[in-house]
Amino acid sequence: MVVLLCTVRGCRLPLERDDRRVHCARGHSFDVARSGYVNLLQPQDRRARVPGDSADAVAARRRFLDRGFAAPLVDAVVALLSVAPPDAMLDVGCGEGHHLVALANRFGSEGHGIDISLAAIDAAARRAPQLSWAVANADRFVPYAAGSFRVVTSVTARMNAAEFRRVLAPDGRVLVAVPGPEDLVELRRAVLGEGAGRERVARTVASFAPLFTLERHERIRRVERLDAQAIGDVMTSSYRGLRRREQARLAALDGVDVTLSHDLLVFRAA
Repeated sequence: MVVLLCTVRGCRLPLERDDRRVHCARGHSFDVARSGYVNLLQPQDRRARVPGDSADAVAARRRFLDRGFAAPLVDAVVALLSVAPPDAMLDVGCGEGHHLVALANRFGSEGHGIDISLAAIDAAARRAPQLSWAVANADRFVPYAAGSFRVVTSVTARMNAAEFRRVLAPDGRVLVAVPGPEDLVELRRAVLGEGAGRERVARTVASFAPLFTLERHERIRRVERLDAQAIGDVMTSSYRGLRRREQARLAALDGVDVTLSHDLLVFRAA
Protein backbone atom coordinates (compact mmCIF):
# COMPACT_ATOMS: atom_id res chain seq x y z
CA MET A 1 0.00 0.00 0.00
CA VAL A 2 1.32 3.44 -0.96
CA VAL A 3 1.54 5.78 2.05
CA LEU A 4 1.58 9.58 1.90
CA LEU A 5 3.96 11.38 4.27
CA CYS A 6 3.45 14.62 6.16
CA THR A 7 5.22 17.57 4.53
CA VAL A 8 5.41 19.79 7.63
CA ARG A 9 9.08 20.58 8.17
CA GLY A 10 10.81 17.96 10.32
CA CYS A 11 7.80 15.64 10.46
CA ARG A 12 7.46 13.20 7.53
CA LEU A 13 5.25 10.82 9.49
CA PRO A 14 2.67 8.70 7.63
CA LEU A 15 -0.65 10.34 6.83
CA GLU A 16 -3.92 8.55 7.47
CA ARG A 17 -7.24 9.30 5.76
CA ASP A 18 -10.18 10.28 7.95
CA ASP A 19 -13.34 11.33 6.11
CA ARG A 20 -12.38 14.62 4.36
CA ARG A 21 -8.85 15.05 5.63
CA VAL A 22 -5.51 13.31 6.06
CA HIS A 23 -3.53 13.63 9.27
CA CYS A 24 -0.37 12.40 10.96
CA ALA A 25 0.25 11.24 14.54
CA ARG A 26 1.57 14.70 15.48
CA GLY A 27 -1.75 16.32 14.63
CA HIS A 28 -0.81 17.94 11.33
CA SER A 29 -3.79 17.71 9.00
CA PHE A 30 -4.61 18.50 5.38
CA ASP A 31 -8.06 18.82 3.88
CA VAL A 32 -9.15 16.67 0.96
CA ALA A 33 -10.60 18.91 -1.77
CA ARG A 34 -14.04 18.24 -3.21
CA SER A 35 -12.42 16.94 -6.39
CA GLY A 36 -10.40 14.47 -4.30
CA TYR A 37 -6.82 15.81 -4.23
CA VAL A 38 -4.75 16.69 -1.16
CA ASN A 39 -2.79 19.94 -0.99
CA LEU A 40 0.46 19.17 0.87
CA LEU A 41 2.35 22.27 -0.30
CA GLN A 42 3.95 24.18 2.57
CA PRO A 43 4.48 27.98 2.50
CA GLN A 44 8.27 27.61 2.45
CA ASP A 45 8.02 25.29 -0.57
CA ARG A 46 6.29 27.81 -2.83
CA ARG A 47 8.38 29.33 -5.60
CA ALA A 48 5.78 32.00 -6.33
CA ARG A 49 2.47 33.33 -5.00
CA VAL A 50 0.69 30.96 -7.40
CA PRO A 51 3.25 28.19 -8.07
CA GLY A 52 3.42 26.14 -11.24
CA ASP A 53 1.32 26.33 -14.37
CA SER A 54 -1.56 28.77 -14.56
CA ALA A 55 -5.13 27.66 -15.23
CA ASP A 56 -4.77 28.93 -18.81
CA ALA A 57 -1.61 26.88 -19.40
CA VAL A 58 -3.24 23.79 -17.87
CA ALA A 59 -6.31 24.16 -20.10
CA ALA A 60 -4.15 24.69 -23.20
CA ARG A 61 -2.07 21.59 -22.51
CA ARG A 62 -5.19 19.53 -21.89
CA ARG A 63 -6.74 20.60 -25.21
CA PHE A 64 -3.52 19.77 -27.05
CA LEU A 65 -3.01 16.37 -25.45
CA ASP A 66 -6.65 15.37 -25.70
CA ARG A 67 -6.43 15.72 -29.47
CA GLY A 68 -4.06 12.74 -29.53
CA PHE A 69 -0.78 14.49 -30.28
CA ALA A 70 0.89 12.68 -27.34
CA ALA A 71 -0.29 9.19 -28.31
CA PRO A 72 3.06 8.14 -29.87
CA LEU A 73 4.87 9.30 -26.72
CA VAL A 74 2.55 7.26 -24.48
CA ASP A 75 2.94 4.21 -26.75
CA ALA A 76 6.73 4.48 -26.54
CA VAL A 77 6.65 4.76 -22.74
CA VAL A 78 4.38 1.72 -22.48
CA ALA A 79 6.76 -0.29 -24.71
CA LEU A 80 9.75 0.63 -22.55
CA LEU A 81 8.02 -0.27 -19.28
CA SER A 82 6.06 -3.32 -20.39
CA VAL A 83 8.89 -5.75 -19.52
CA ALA A 84 7.95 -5.33 -15.84
CA PRO A 85 4.48 -3.70 -15.63
CA PRO A 86 4.14 -1.65 -12.44
CA ASP A 87 1.64 -2.42 -9.72
CA ALA A 88 2.01 1.16 -8.44
CA MET A 89 3.45 4.13 -10.29
CA LEU A 90 4.13 7.78 -9.56
CA ASP A 91 4.15 10.61 -12.10
CA VAL A 92 6.14 13.60 -10.83
CA GLY A 93 5.11 16.90 -12.39
CA CYS A 94 2.00 15.18 -13.67
CA GLY A 95 0.24 18.34 -14.84
CA GLU A 96 -3.41 17.78 -15.63
CA GLY A 97 -2.91 14.02 -15.52
CA HIS A 98 -3.06 12.99 -19.19
CA HIS A 99 0.03 10.78 -19.19
CA LEU A 100 -0.58 9.12 -15.81
CA VAL A 101 -4.19 8.31 -16.67
CA ALA A 102 -3.14 6.78 -20.00
CA LEU A 103 -0.33 4.73 -18.43
CA ALA A 104 -2.34 3.55 -15.42
CA ASN A 105 -5.14 2.44 -17.73
CA ARG A 106 -2.76 0.57 -20.03
CA PHE A 107 -1.01 -1.24 -17.17
CA GLY A 108 -3.99 -1.59 -14.85
CA SER A 109 -1.81 -0.15 -12.10
CA GLU A 110 -2.35 2.06 -9.07
CA GLY A 111 -1.57 5.63 -10.13
CA HIS A 112 -0.33 8.58 -8.08
CA GLY A 113 0.41 12.05 -9.43
CA ILE A 114 2.00 15.13 -7.85
CA ASP A 115 2.49 18.63 -9.19
CA ILE A 116 3.19 22.04 -7.67
CA SER A 117 0.31 23.61 -9.63
CA LEU A 118 -3.01 23.51 -7.80
CA ALA A 119 -4.86 24.23 -11.05
CA ALA A 120 -3.20 21.24 -12.71
CA ILE A 121 -3.91 18.84 -9.84
CA ASP A 122 -7.51 19.97 -9.56
CA ALA A 123 -7.98 19.30 -13.29
CA ALA A 124 -6.30 15.89 -12.91
CA ALA A 125 -8.50 14.90 -9.96
CA ARG A 126 -11.64 15.87 -11.84
CA ARG A 127 -10.46 13.90 -14.87
CA ALA A 128 -9.60 10.72 -12.97
CA PRO A 129 -10.97 10.55 -9.40
CA GLN A 130 -10.03 6.86 -9.24
CA LEU A 131 -6.34 7.82 -9.08
CA SER A 132 -4.53 9.66 -6.26
CA TRP A 133 -3.43 13.28 -6.65
CA ALA A 134 -1.46 15.66 -4.44
CA VAL A 135 -0.08 19.19 -4.64
CA ALA A 136 3.56 19.16 -3.54
CA ASN A 137 7.00 20.52 -4.40
CA ALA A 138 8.95 17.49 -5.59
CA ASP A 139 12.13 19.56 -5.87
CA ARG A 140 12.22 19.55 -2.06
CA PHE A 141 10.49 16.33 -1.03
CA VAL A 142 8.44 13.60 -2.71
CA PRO A 143 5.83 12.90 0.00
CA TYR A 144 5.64 9.11 -0.13
CA ALA A 145 7.14 6.33 1.97
CA ALA A 146 10.41 4.74 0.86
CA GLY A 147 10.15 1.98 -1.72
CA SER A 148 6.54 2.75 -2.64
CA PHE A 149 6.71 2.54 -6.44
CA ARG A 150 7.99 0.16 -9.10
CA VAL A 151 7.88 2.98 -11.65
CA VAL A 152 8.48 6.71 -11.26
CA THR A 153 7.98 8.90 -14.34
CA SER A 154 8.91 12.49 -15.12
CA VAL A 155 7.60 13.56 -18.52
CA THR A 156 9.09 16.94 -19.48
CA ALA A 157 8.90 17.82 -15.78
CA ARG A 158 11.09 18.36 -12.76
CA MET A 159 13.64 15.74 -11.65
CA ASN A 160 14.94 14.95 -8.18
CA ALA A 161 17.21 11.92 -8.40
CA ALA A 162 17.70 11.48 -4.64
CA GLU A 163 13.99 11.54 -3.88
CA PHE A 164 13.17 9.34 -6.88
CA ARG A 165 15.64 6.79 -5.54
CA ARG A 166 14.14 6.92 -2.06
CA VAL A 167 10.54 6.23 -3.16
CA LEU A 168 11.53 3.63 -5.78
CA ALA A 169 11.24 -0.09 -5.03
CA PRO A 170 14.52 -2.06 -5.21
CA ASP A 171 13.60 -3.57 -8.60
CA GLY A 172 11.96 -0.41 -9.89
CA ARG A 173 12.65 1.86 -12.83
CA VAL A 174 12.60 5.61 -13.41
CA LEU A 175 11.50 6.85 -16.82
CA VAL A 176 12.37 10.40 -17.80
CA ALA A 177 11.20 12.13 -20.97
CA VAL A 178 12.95 15.33 -22.07
CA PRO A 179 12.30 17.39 -25.21
CA GLY A 180 14.59 16.49 -28.11
CA PRO A 181 16.66 19.24 -29.74
CA GLU A 182 14.20 19.46 -32.66
CA ASP A 183 11.05 19.58 -30.57
CA LEU A 184 8.81 22.44 -31.81
CA VAL A 185 11.73 23.78 -33.83
CA GLU A 186 9.49 25.22 -36.56
CA LEU A 187 7.41 27.16 -34.04
CA ARG A 188 10.42 28.33 -32.07
CA ARG A 189 11.95 29.70 -35.24
CA ALA A 190 8.76 31.43 -36.35
CA VAL A 191 7.75 32.85 -32.96
CA LEU A 192 10.94 33.17 -30.90
CA GLY A 193 13.58 33.44 -33.61
CA GLU A 194 15.43 30.43 -32.19
CA GLY A 195 17.04 27.51 -33.96
CA ALA A 196 17.39 23.95 -32.74
CA GLY A 197 17.12 23.41 -29.01
CA ARG A 198 19.60 21.99 -26.53
CA GLU A 199 20.76 18.40 -26.29
CA ARG A 200 19.58 17.34 -22.82
CA VAL A 201 20.48 13.66 -22.65
CA ALA A 202 24.04 13.89 -21.32
CA ARG A 203 23.08 16.46 -18.70
CA THR A 204 20.13 14.36 -17.54
CA VAL A 205 22.20 11.17 -17.27
CA ALA A 206 24.82 13.07 -15.26
CA SER A 207 22.17 14.44 -12.89
CA PHE A 208 21.05 10.89 -12.04
CA ALA A 209 24.55 9.54 -11.38
CA PRO A 210 25.77 7.93 -9.16
CA LEU A 211 22.37 6.84 -7.79
CA PHE A 212 21.14 5.46 -11.12
CA THR A 213 22.47 3.72 -14.20
CA LEU A 214 21.04 4.40 -17.65
CA GLU A 215 19.38 1.22 -18.92
CA ARG A 216 17.66 2.36 -22.13
CA HIS A 217 17.60 5.45 -24.34
CA GLU A 218 15.25 6.00 -27.23
CA ARG A 219 14.48 9.11 -29.26
CA ILE A 220 11.05 9.40 -30.81
CA ARG A 221 10.39 11.95 -33.53
CA ARG A 222 7.47 12.69 -35.79
CA VAL A 223 6.01 15.60 -37.74
CA GLU A 224 2.41 16.67 -37.14
CA ARG A 225 0.29 19.16 -39.05
CA LEU A 226 -0.91 21.64 -36.44
CA ASP A 227 -3.77 24.08 -36.96
CA ALA A 228 -4.02 27.49 -35.30
CA GLN A 229 -5.69 26.10 -32.16
CA ALA A 230 -3.06 23.40 -31.65
CA ILE A 231 -0.22 25.86 -32.31
CA GLY A 232 -1.60 28.31 -29.77
CA ASP A 233 -2.17 25.58 -27.19
CA VAL A 234 1.27 23.97 -27.44
CA MET A 235 3.08 27.30 -27.26
CA THR A 236 0.91 28.58 -24.39
CA SER A 237 1.58 25.42 -22.40
CA SER A 238 5.31 25.38 -23.20
CA TYR A 239 6.34 29.04 -22.92
CA ARG A 240 5.40 31.68 -20.39
CA GLY A 241 5.37 35.42 -20.89
CA LEU A 242 5.53 35.75 -24.66
CA ARG A 243 6.18 39.35 -25.63
CA ARG A 244 3.71 41.32 -27.73
CA ARG A 245 5.57 40.86 -31.01
CA GLU A 246 5.94 37.13 -30.29
CA GLN A 247 2.22 36.87 -29.59
CA ALA A 248 1.54 38.59 -32.93
CA ARG A 249 3.77 36.11 -34.76
CA LEU A 250 2.03 33.24 -32.99
CA ALA A 251 -1.44 34.51 -33.90
CA ALA A 252 -0.46 34.66 -37.59
CA LEU A 253 0.43 30.95 -37.80
CA ASP A 254 -1.91 28.27 -39.13
CA GLY A 255 -1.43 24.92 -40.82
CA VAL A 256 2.25 24.37 -39.92
CA ASP A 257 4.15 21.06 -40.06
CA VAL A 258 5.74 20.82 -36.60
CA THR A 259 8.36 18.40 -35.26
CA LEU A 260 7.51 16.70 -31.97
CA SER A 261 10.53 14.96 -30.47
CA HIS A 262 11.44 13.47 -27.10
CA ASP A 263 14.31 11.52 -25.59
CA LEU A 264 13.13 8.70 -23.34
CA LEU A 265 15.56 7.54 -20.67
CA VAL A 266 15.03 4.51 -18.44
CA PHE A 267 17.13 4.33 -15.28
CA ARG A 268 17.63 1.55 -12.73
CA ALA A 269 19.19 1.90 -9.31
CA ALA A 270 22.98 1.71 -9.41
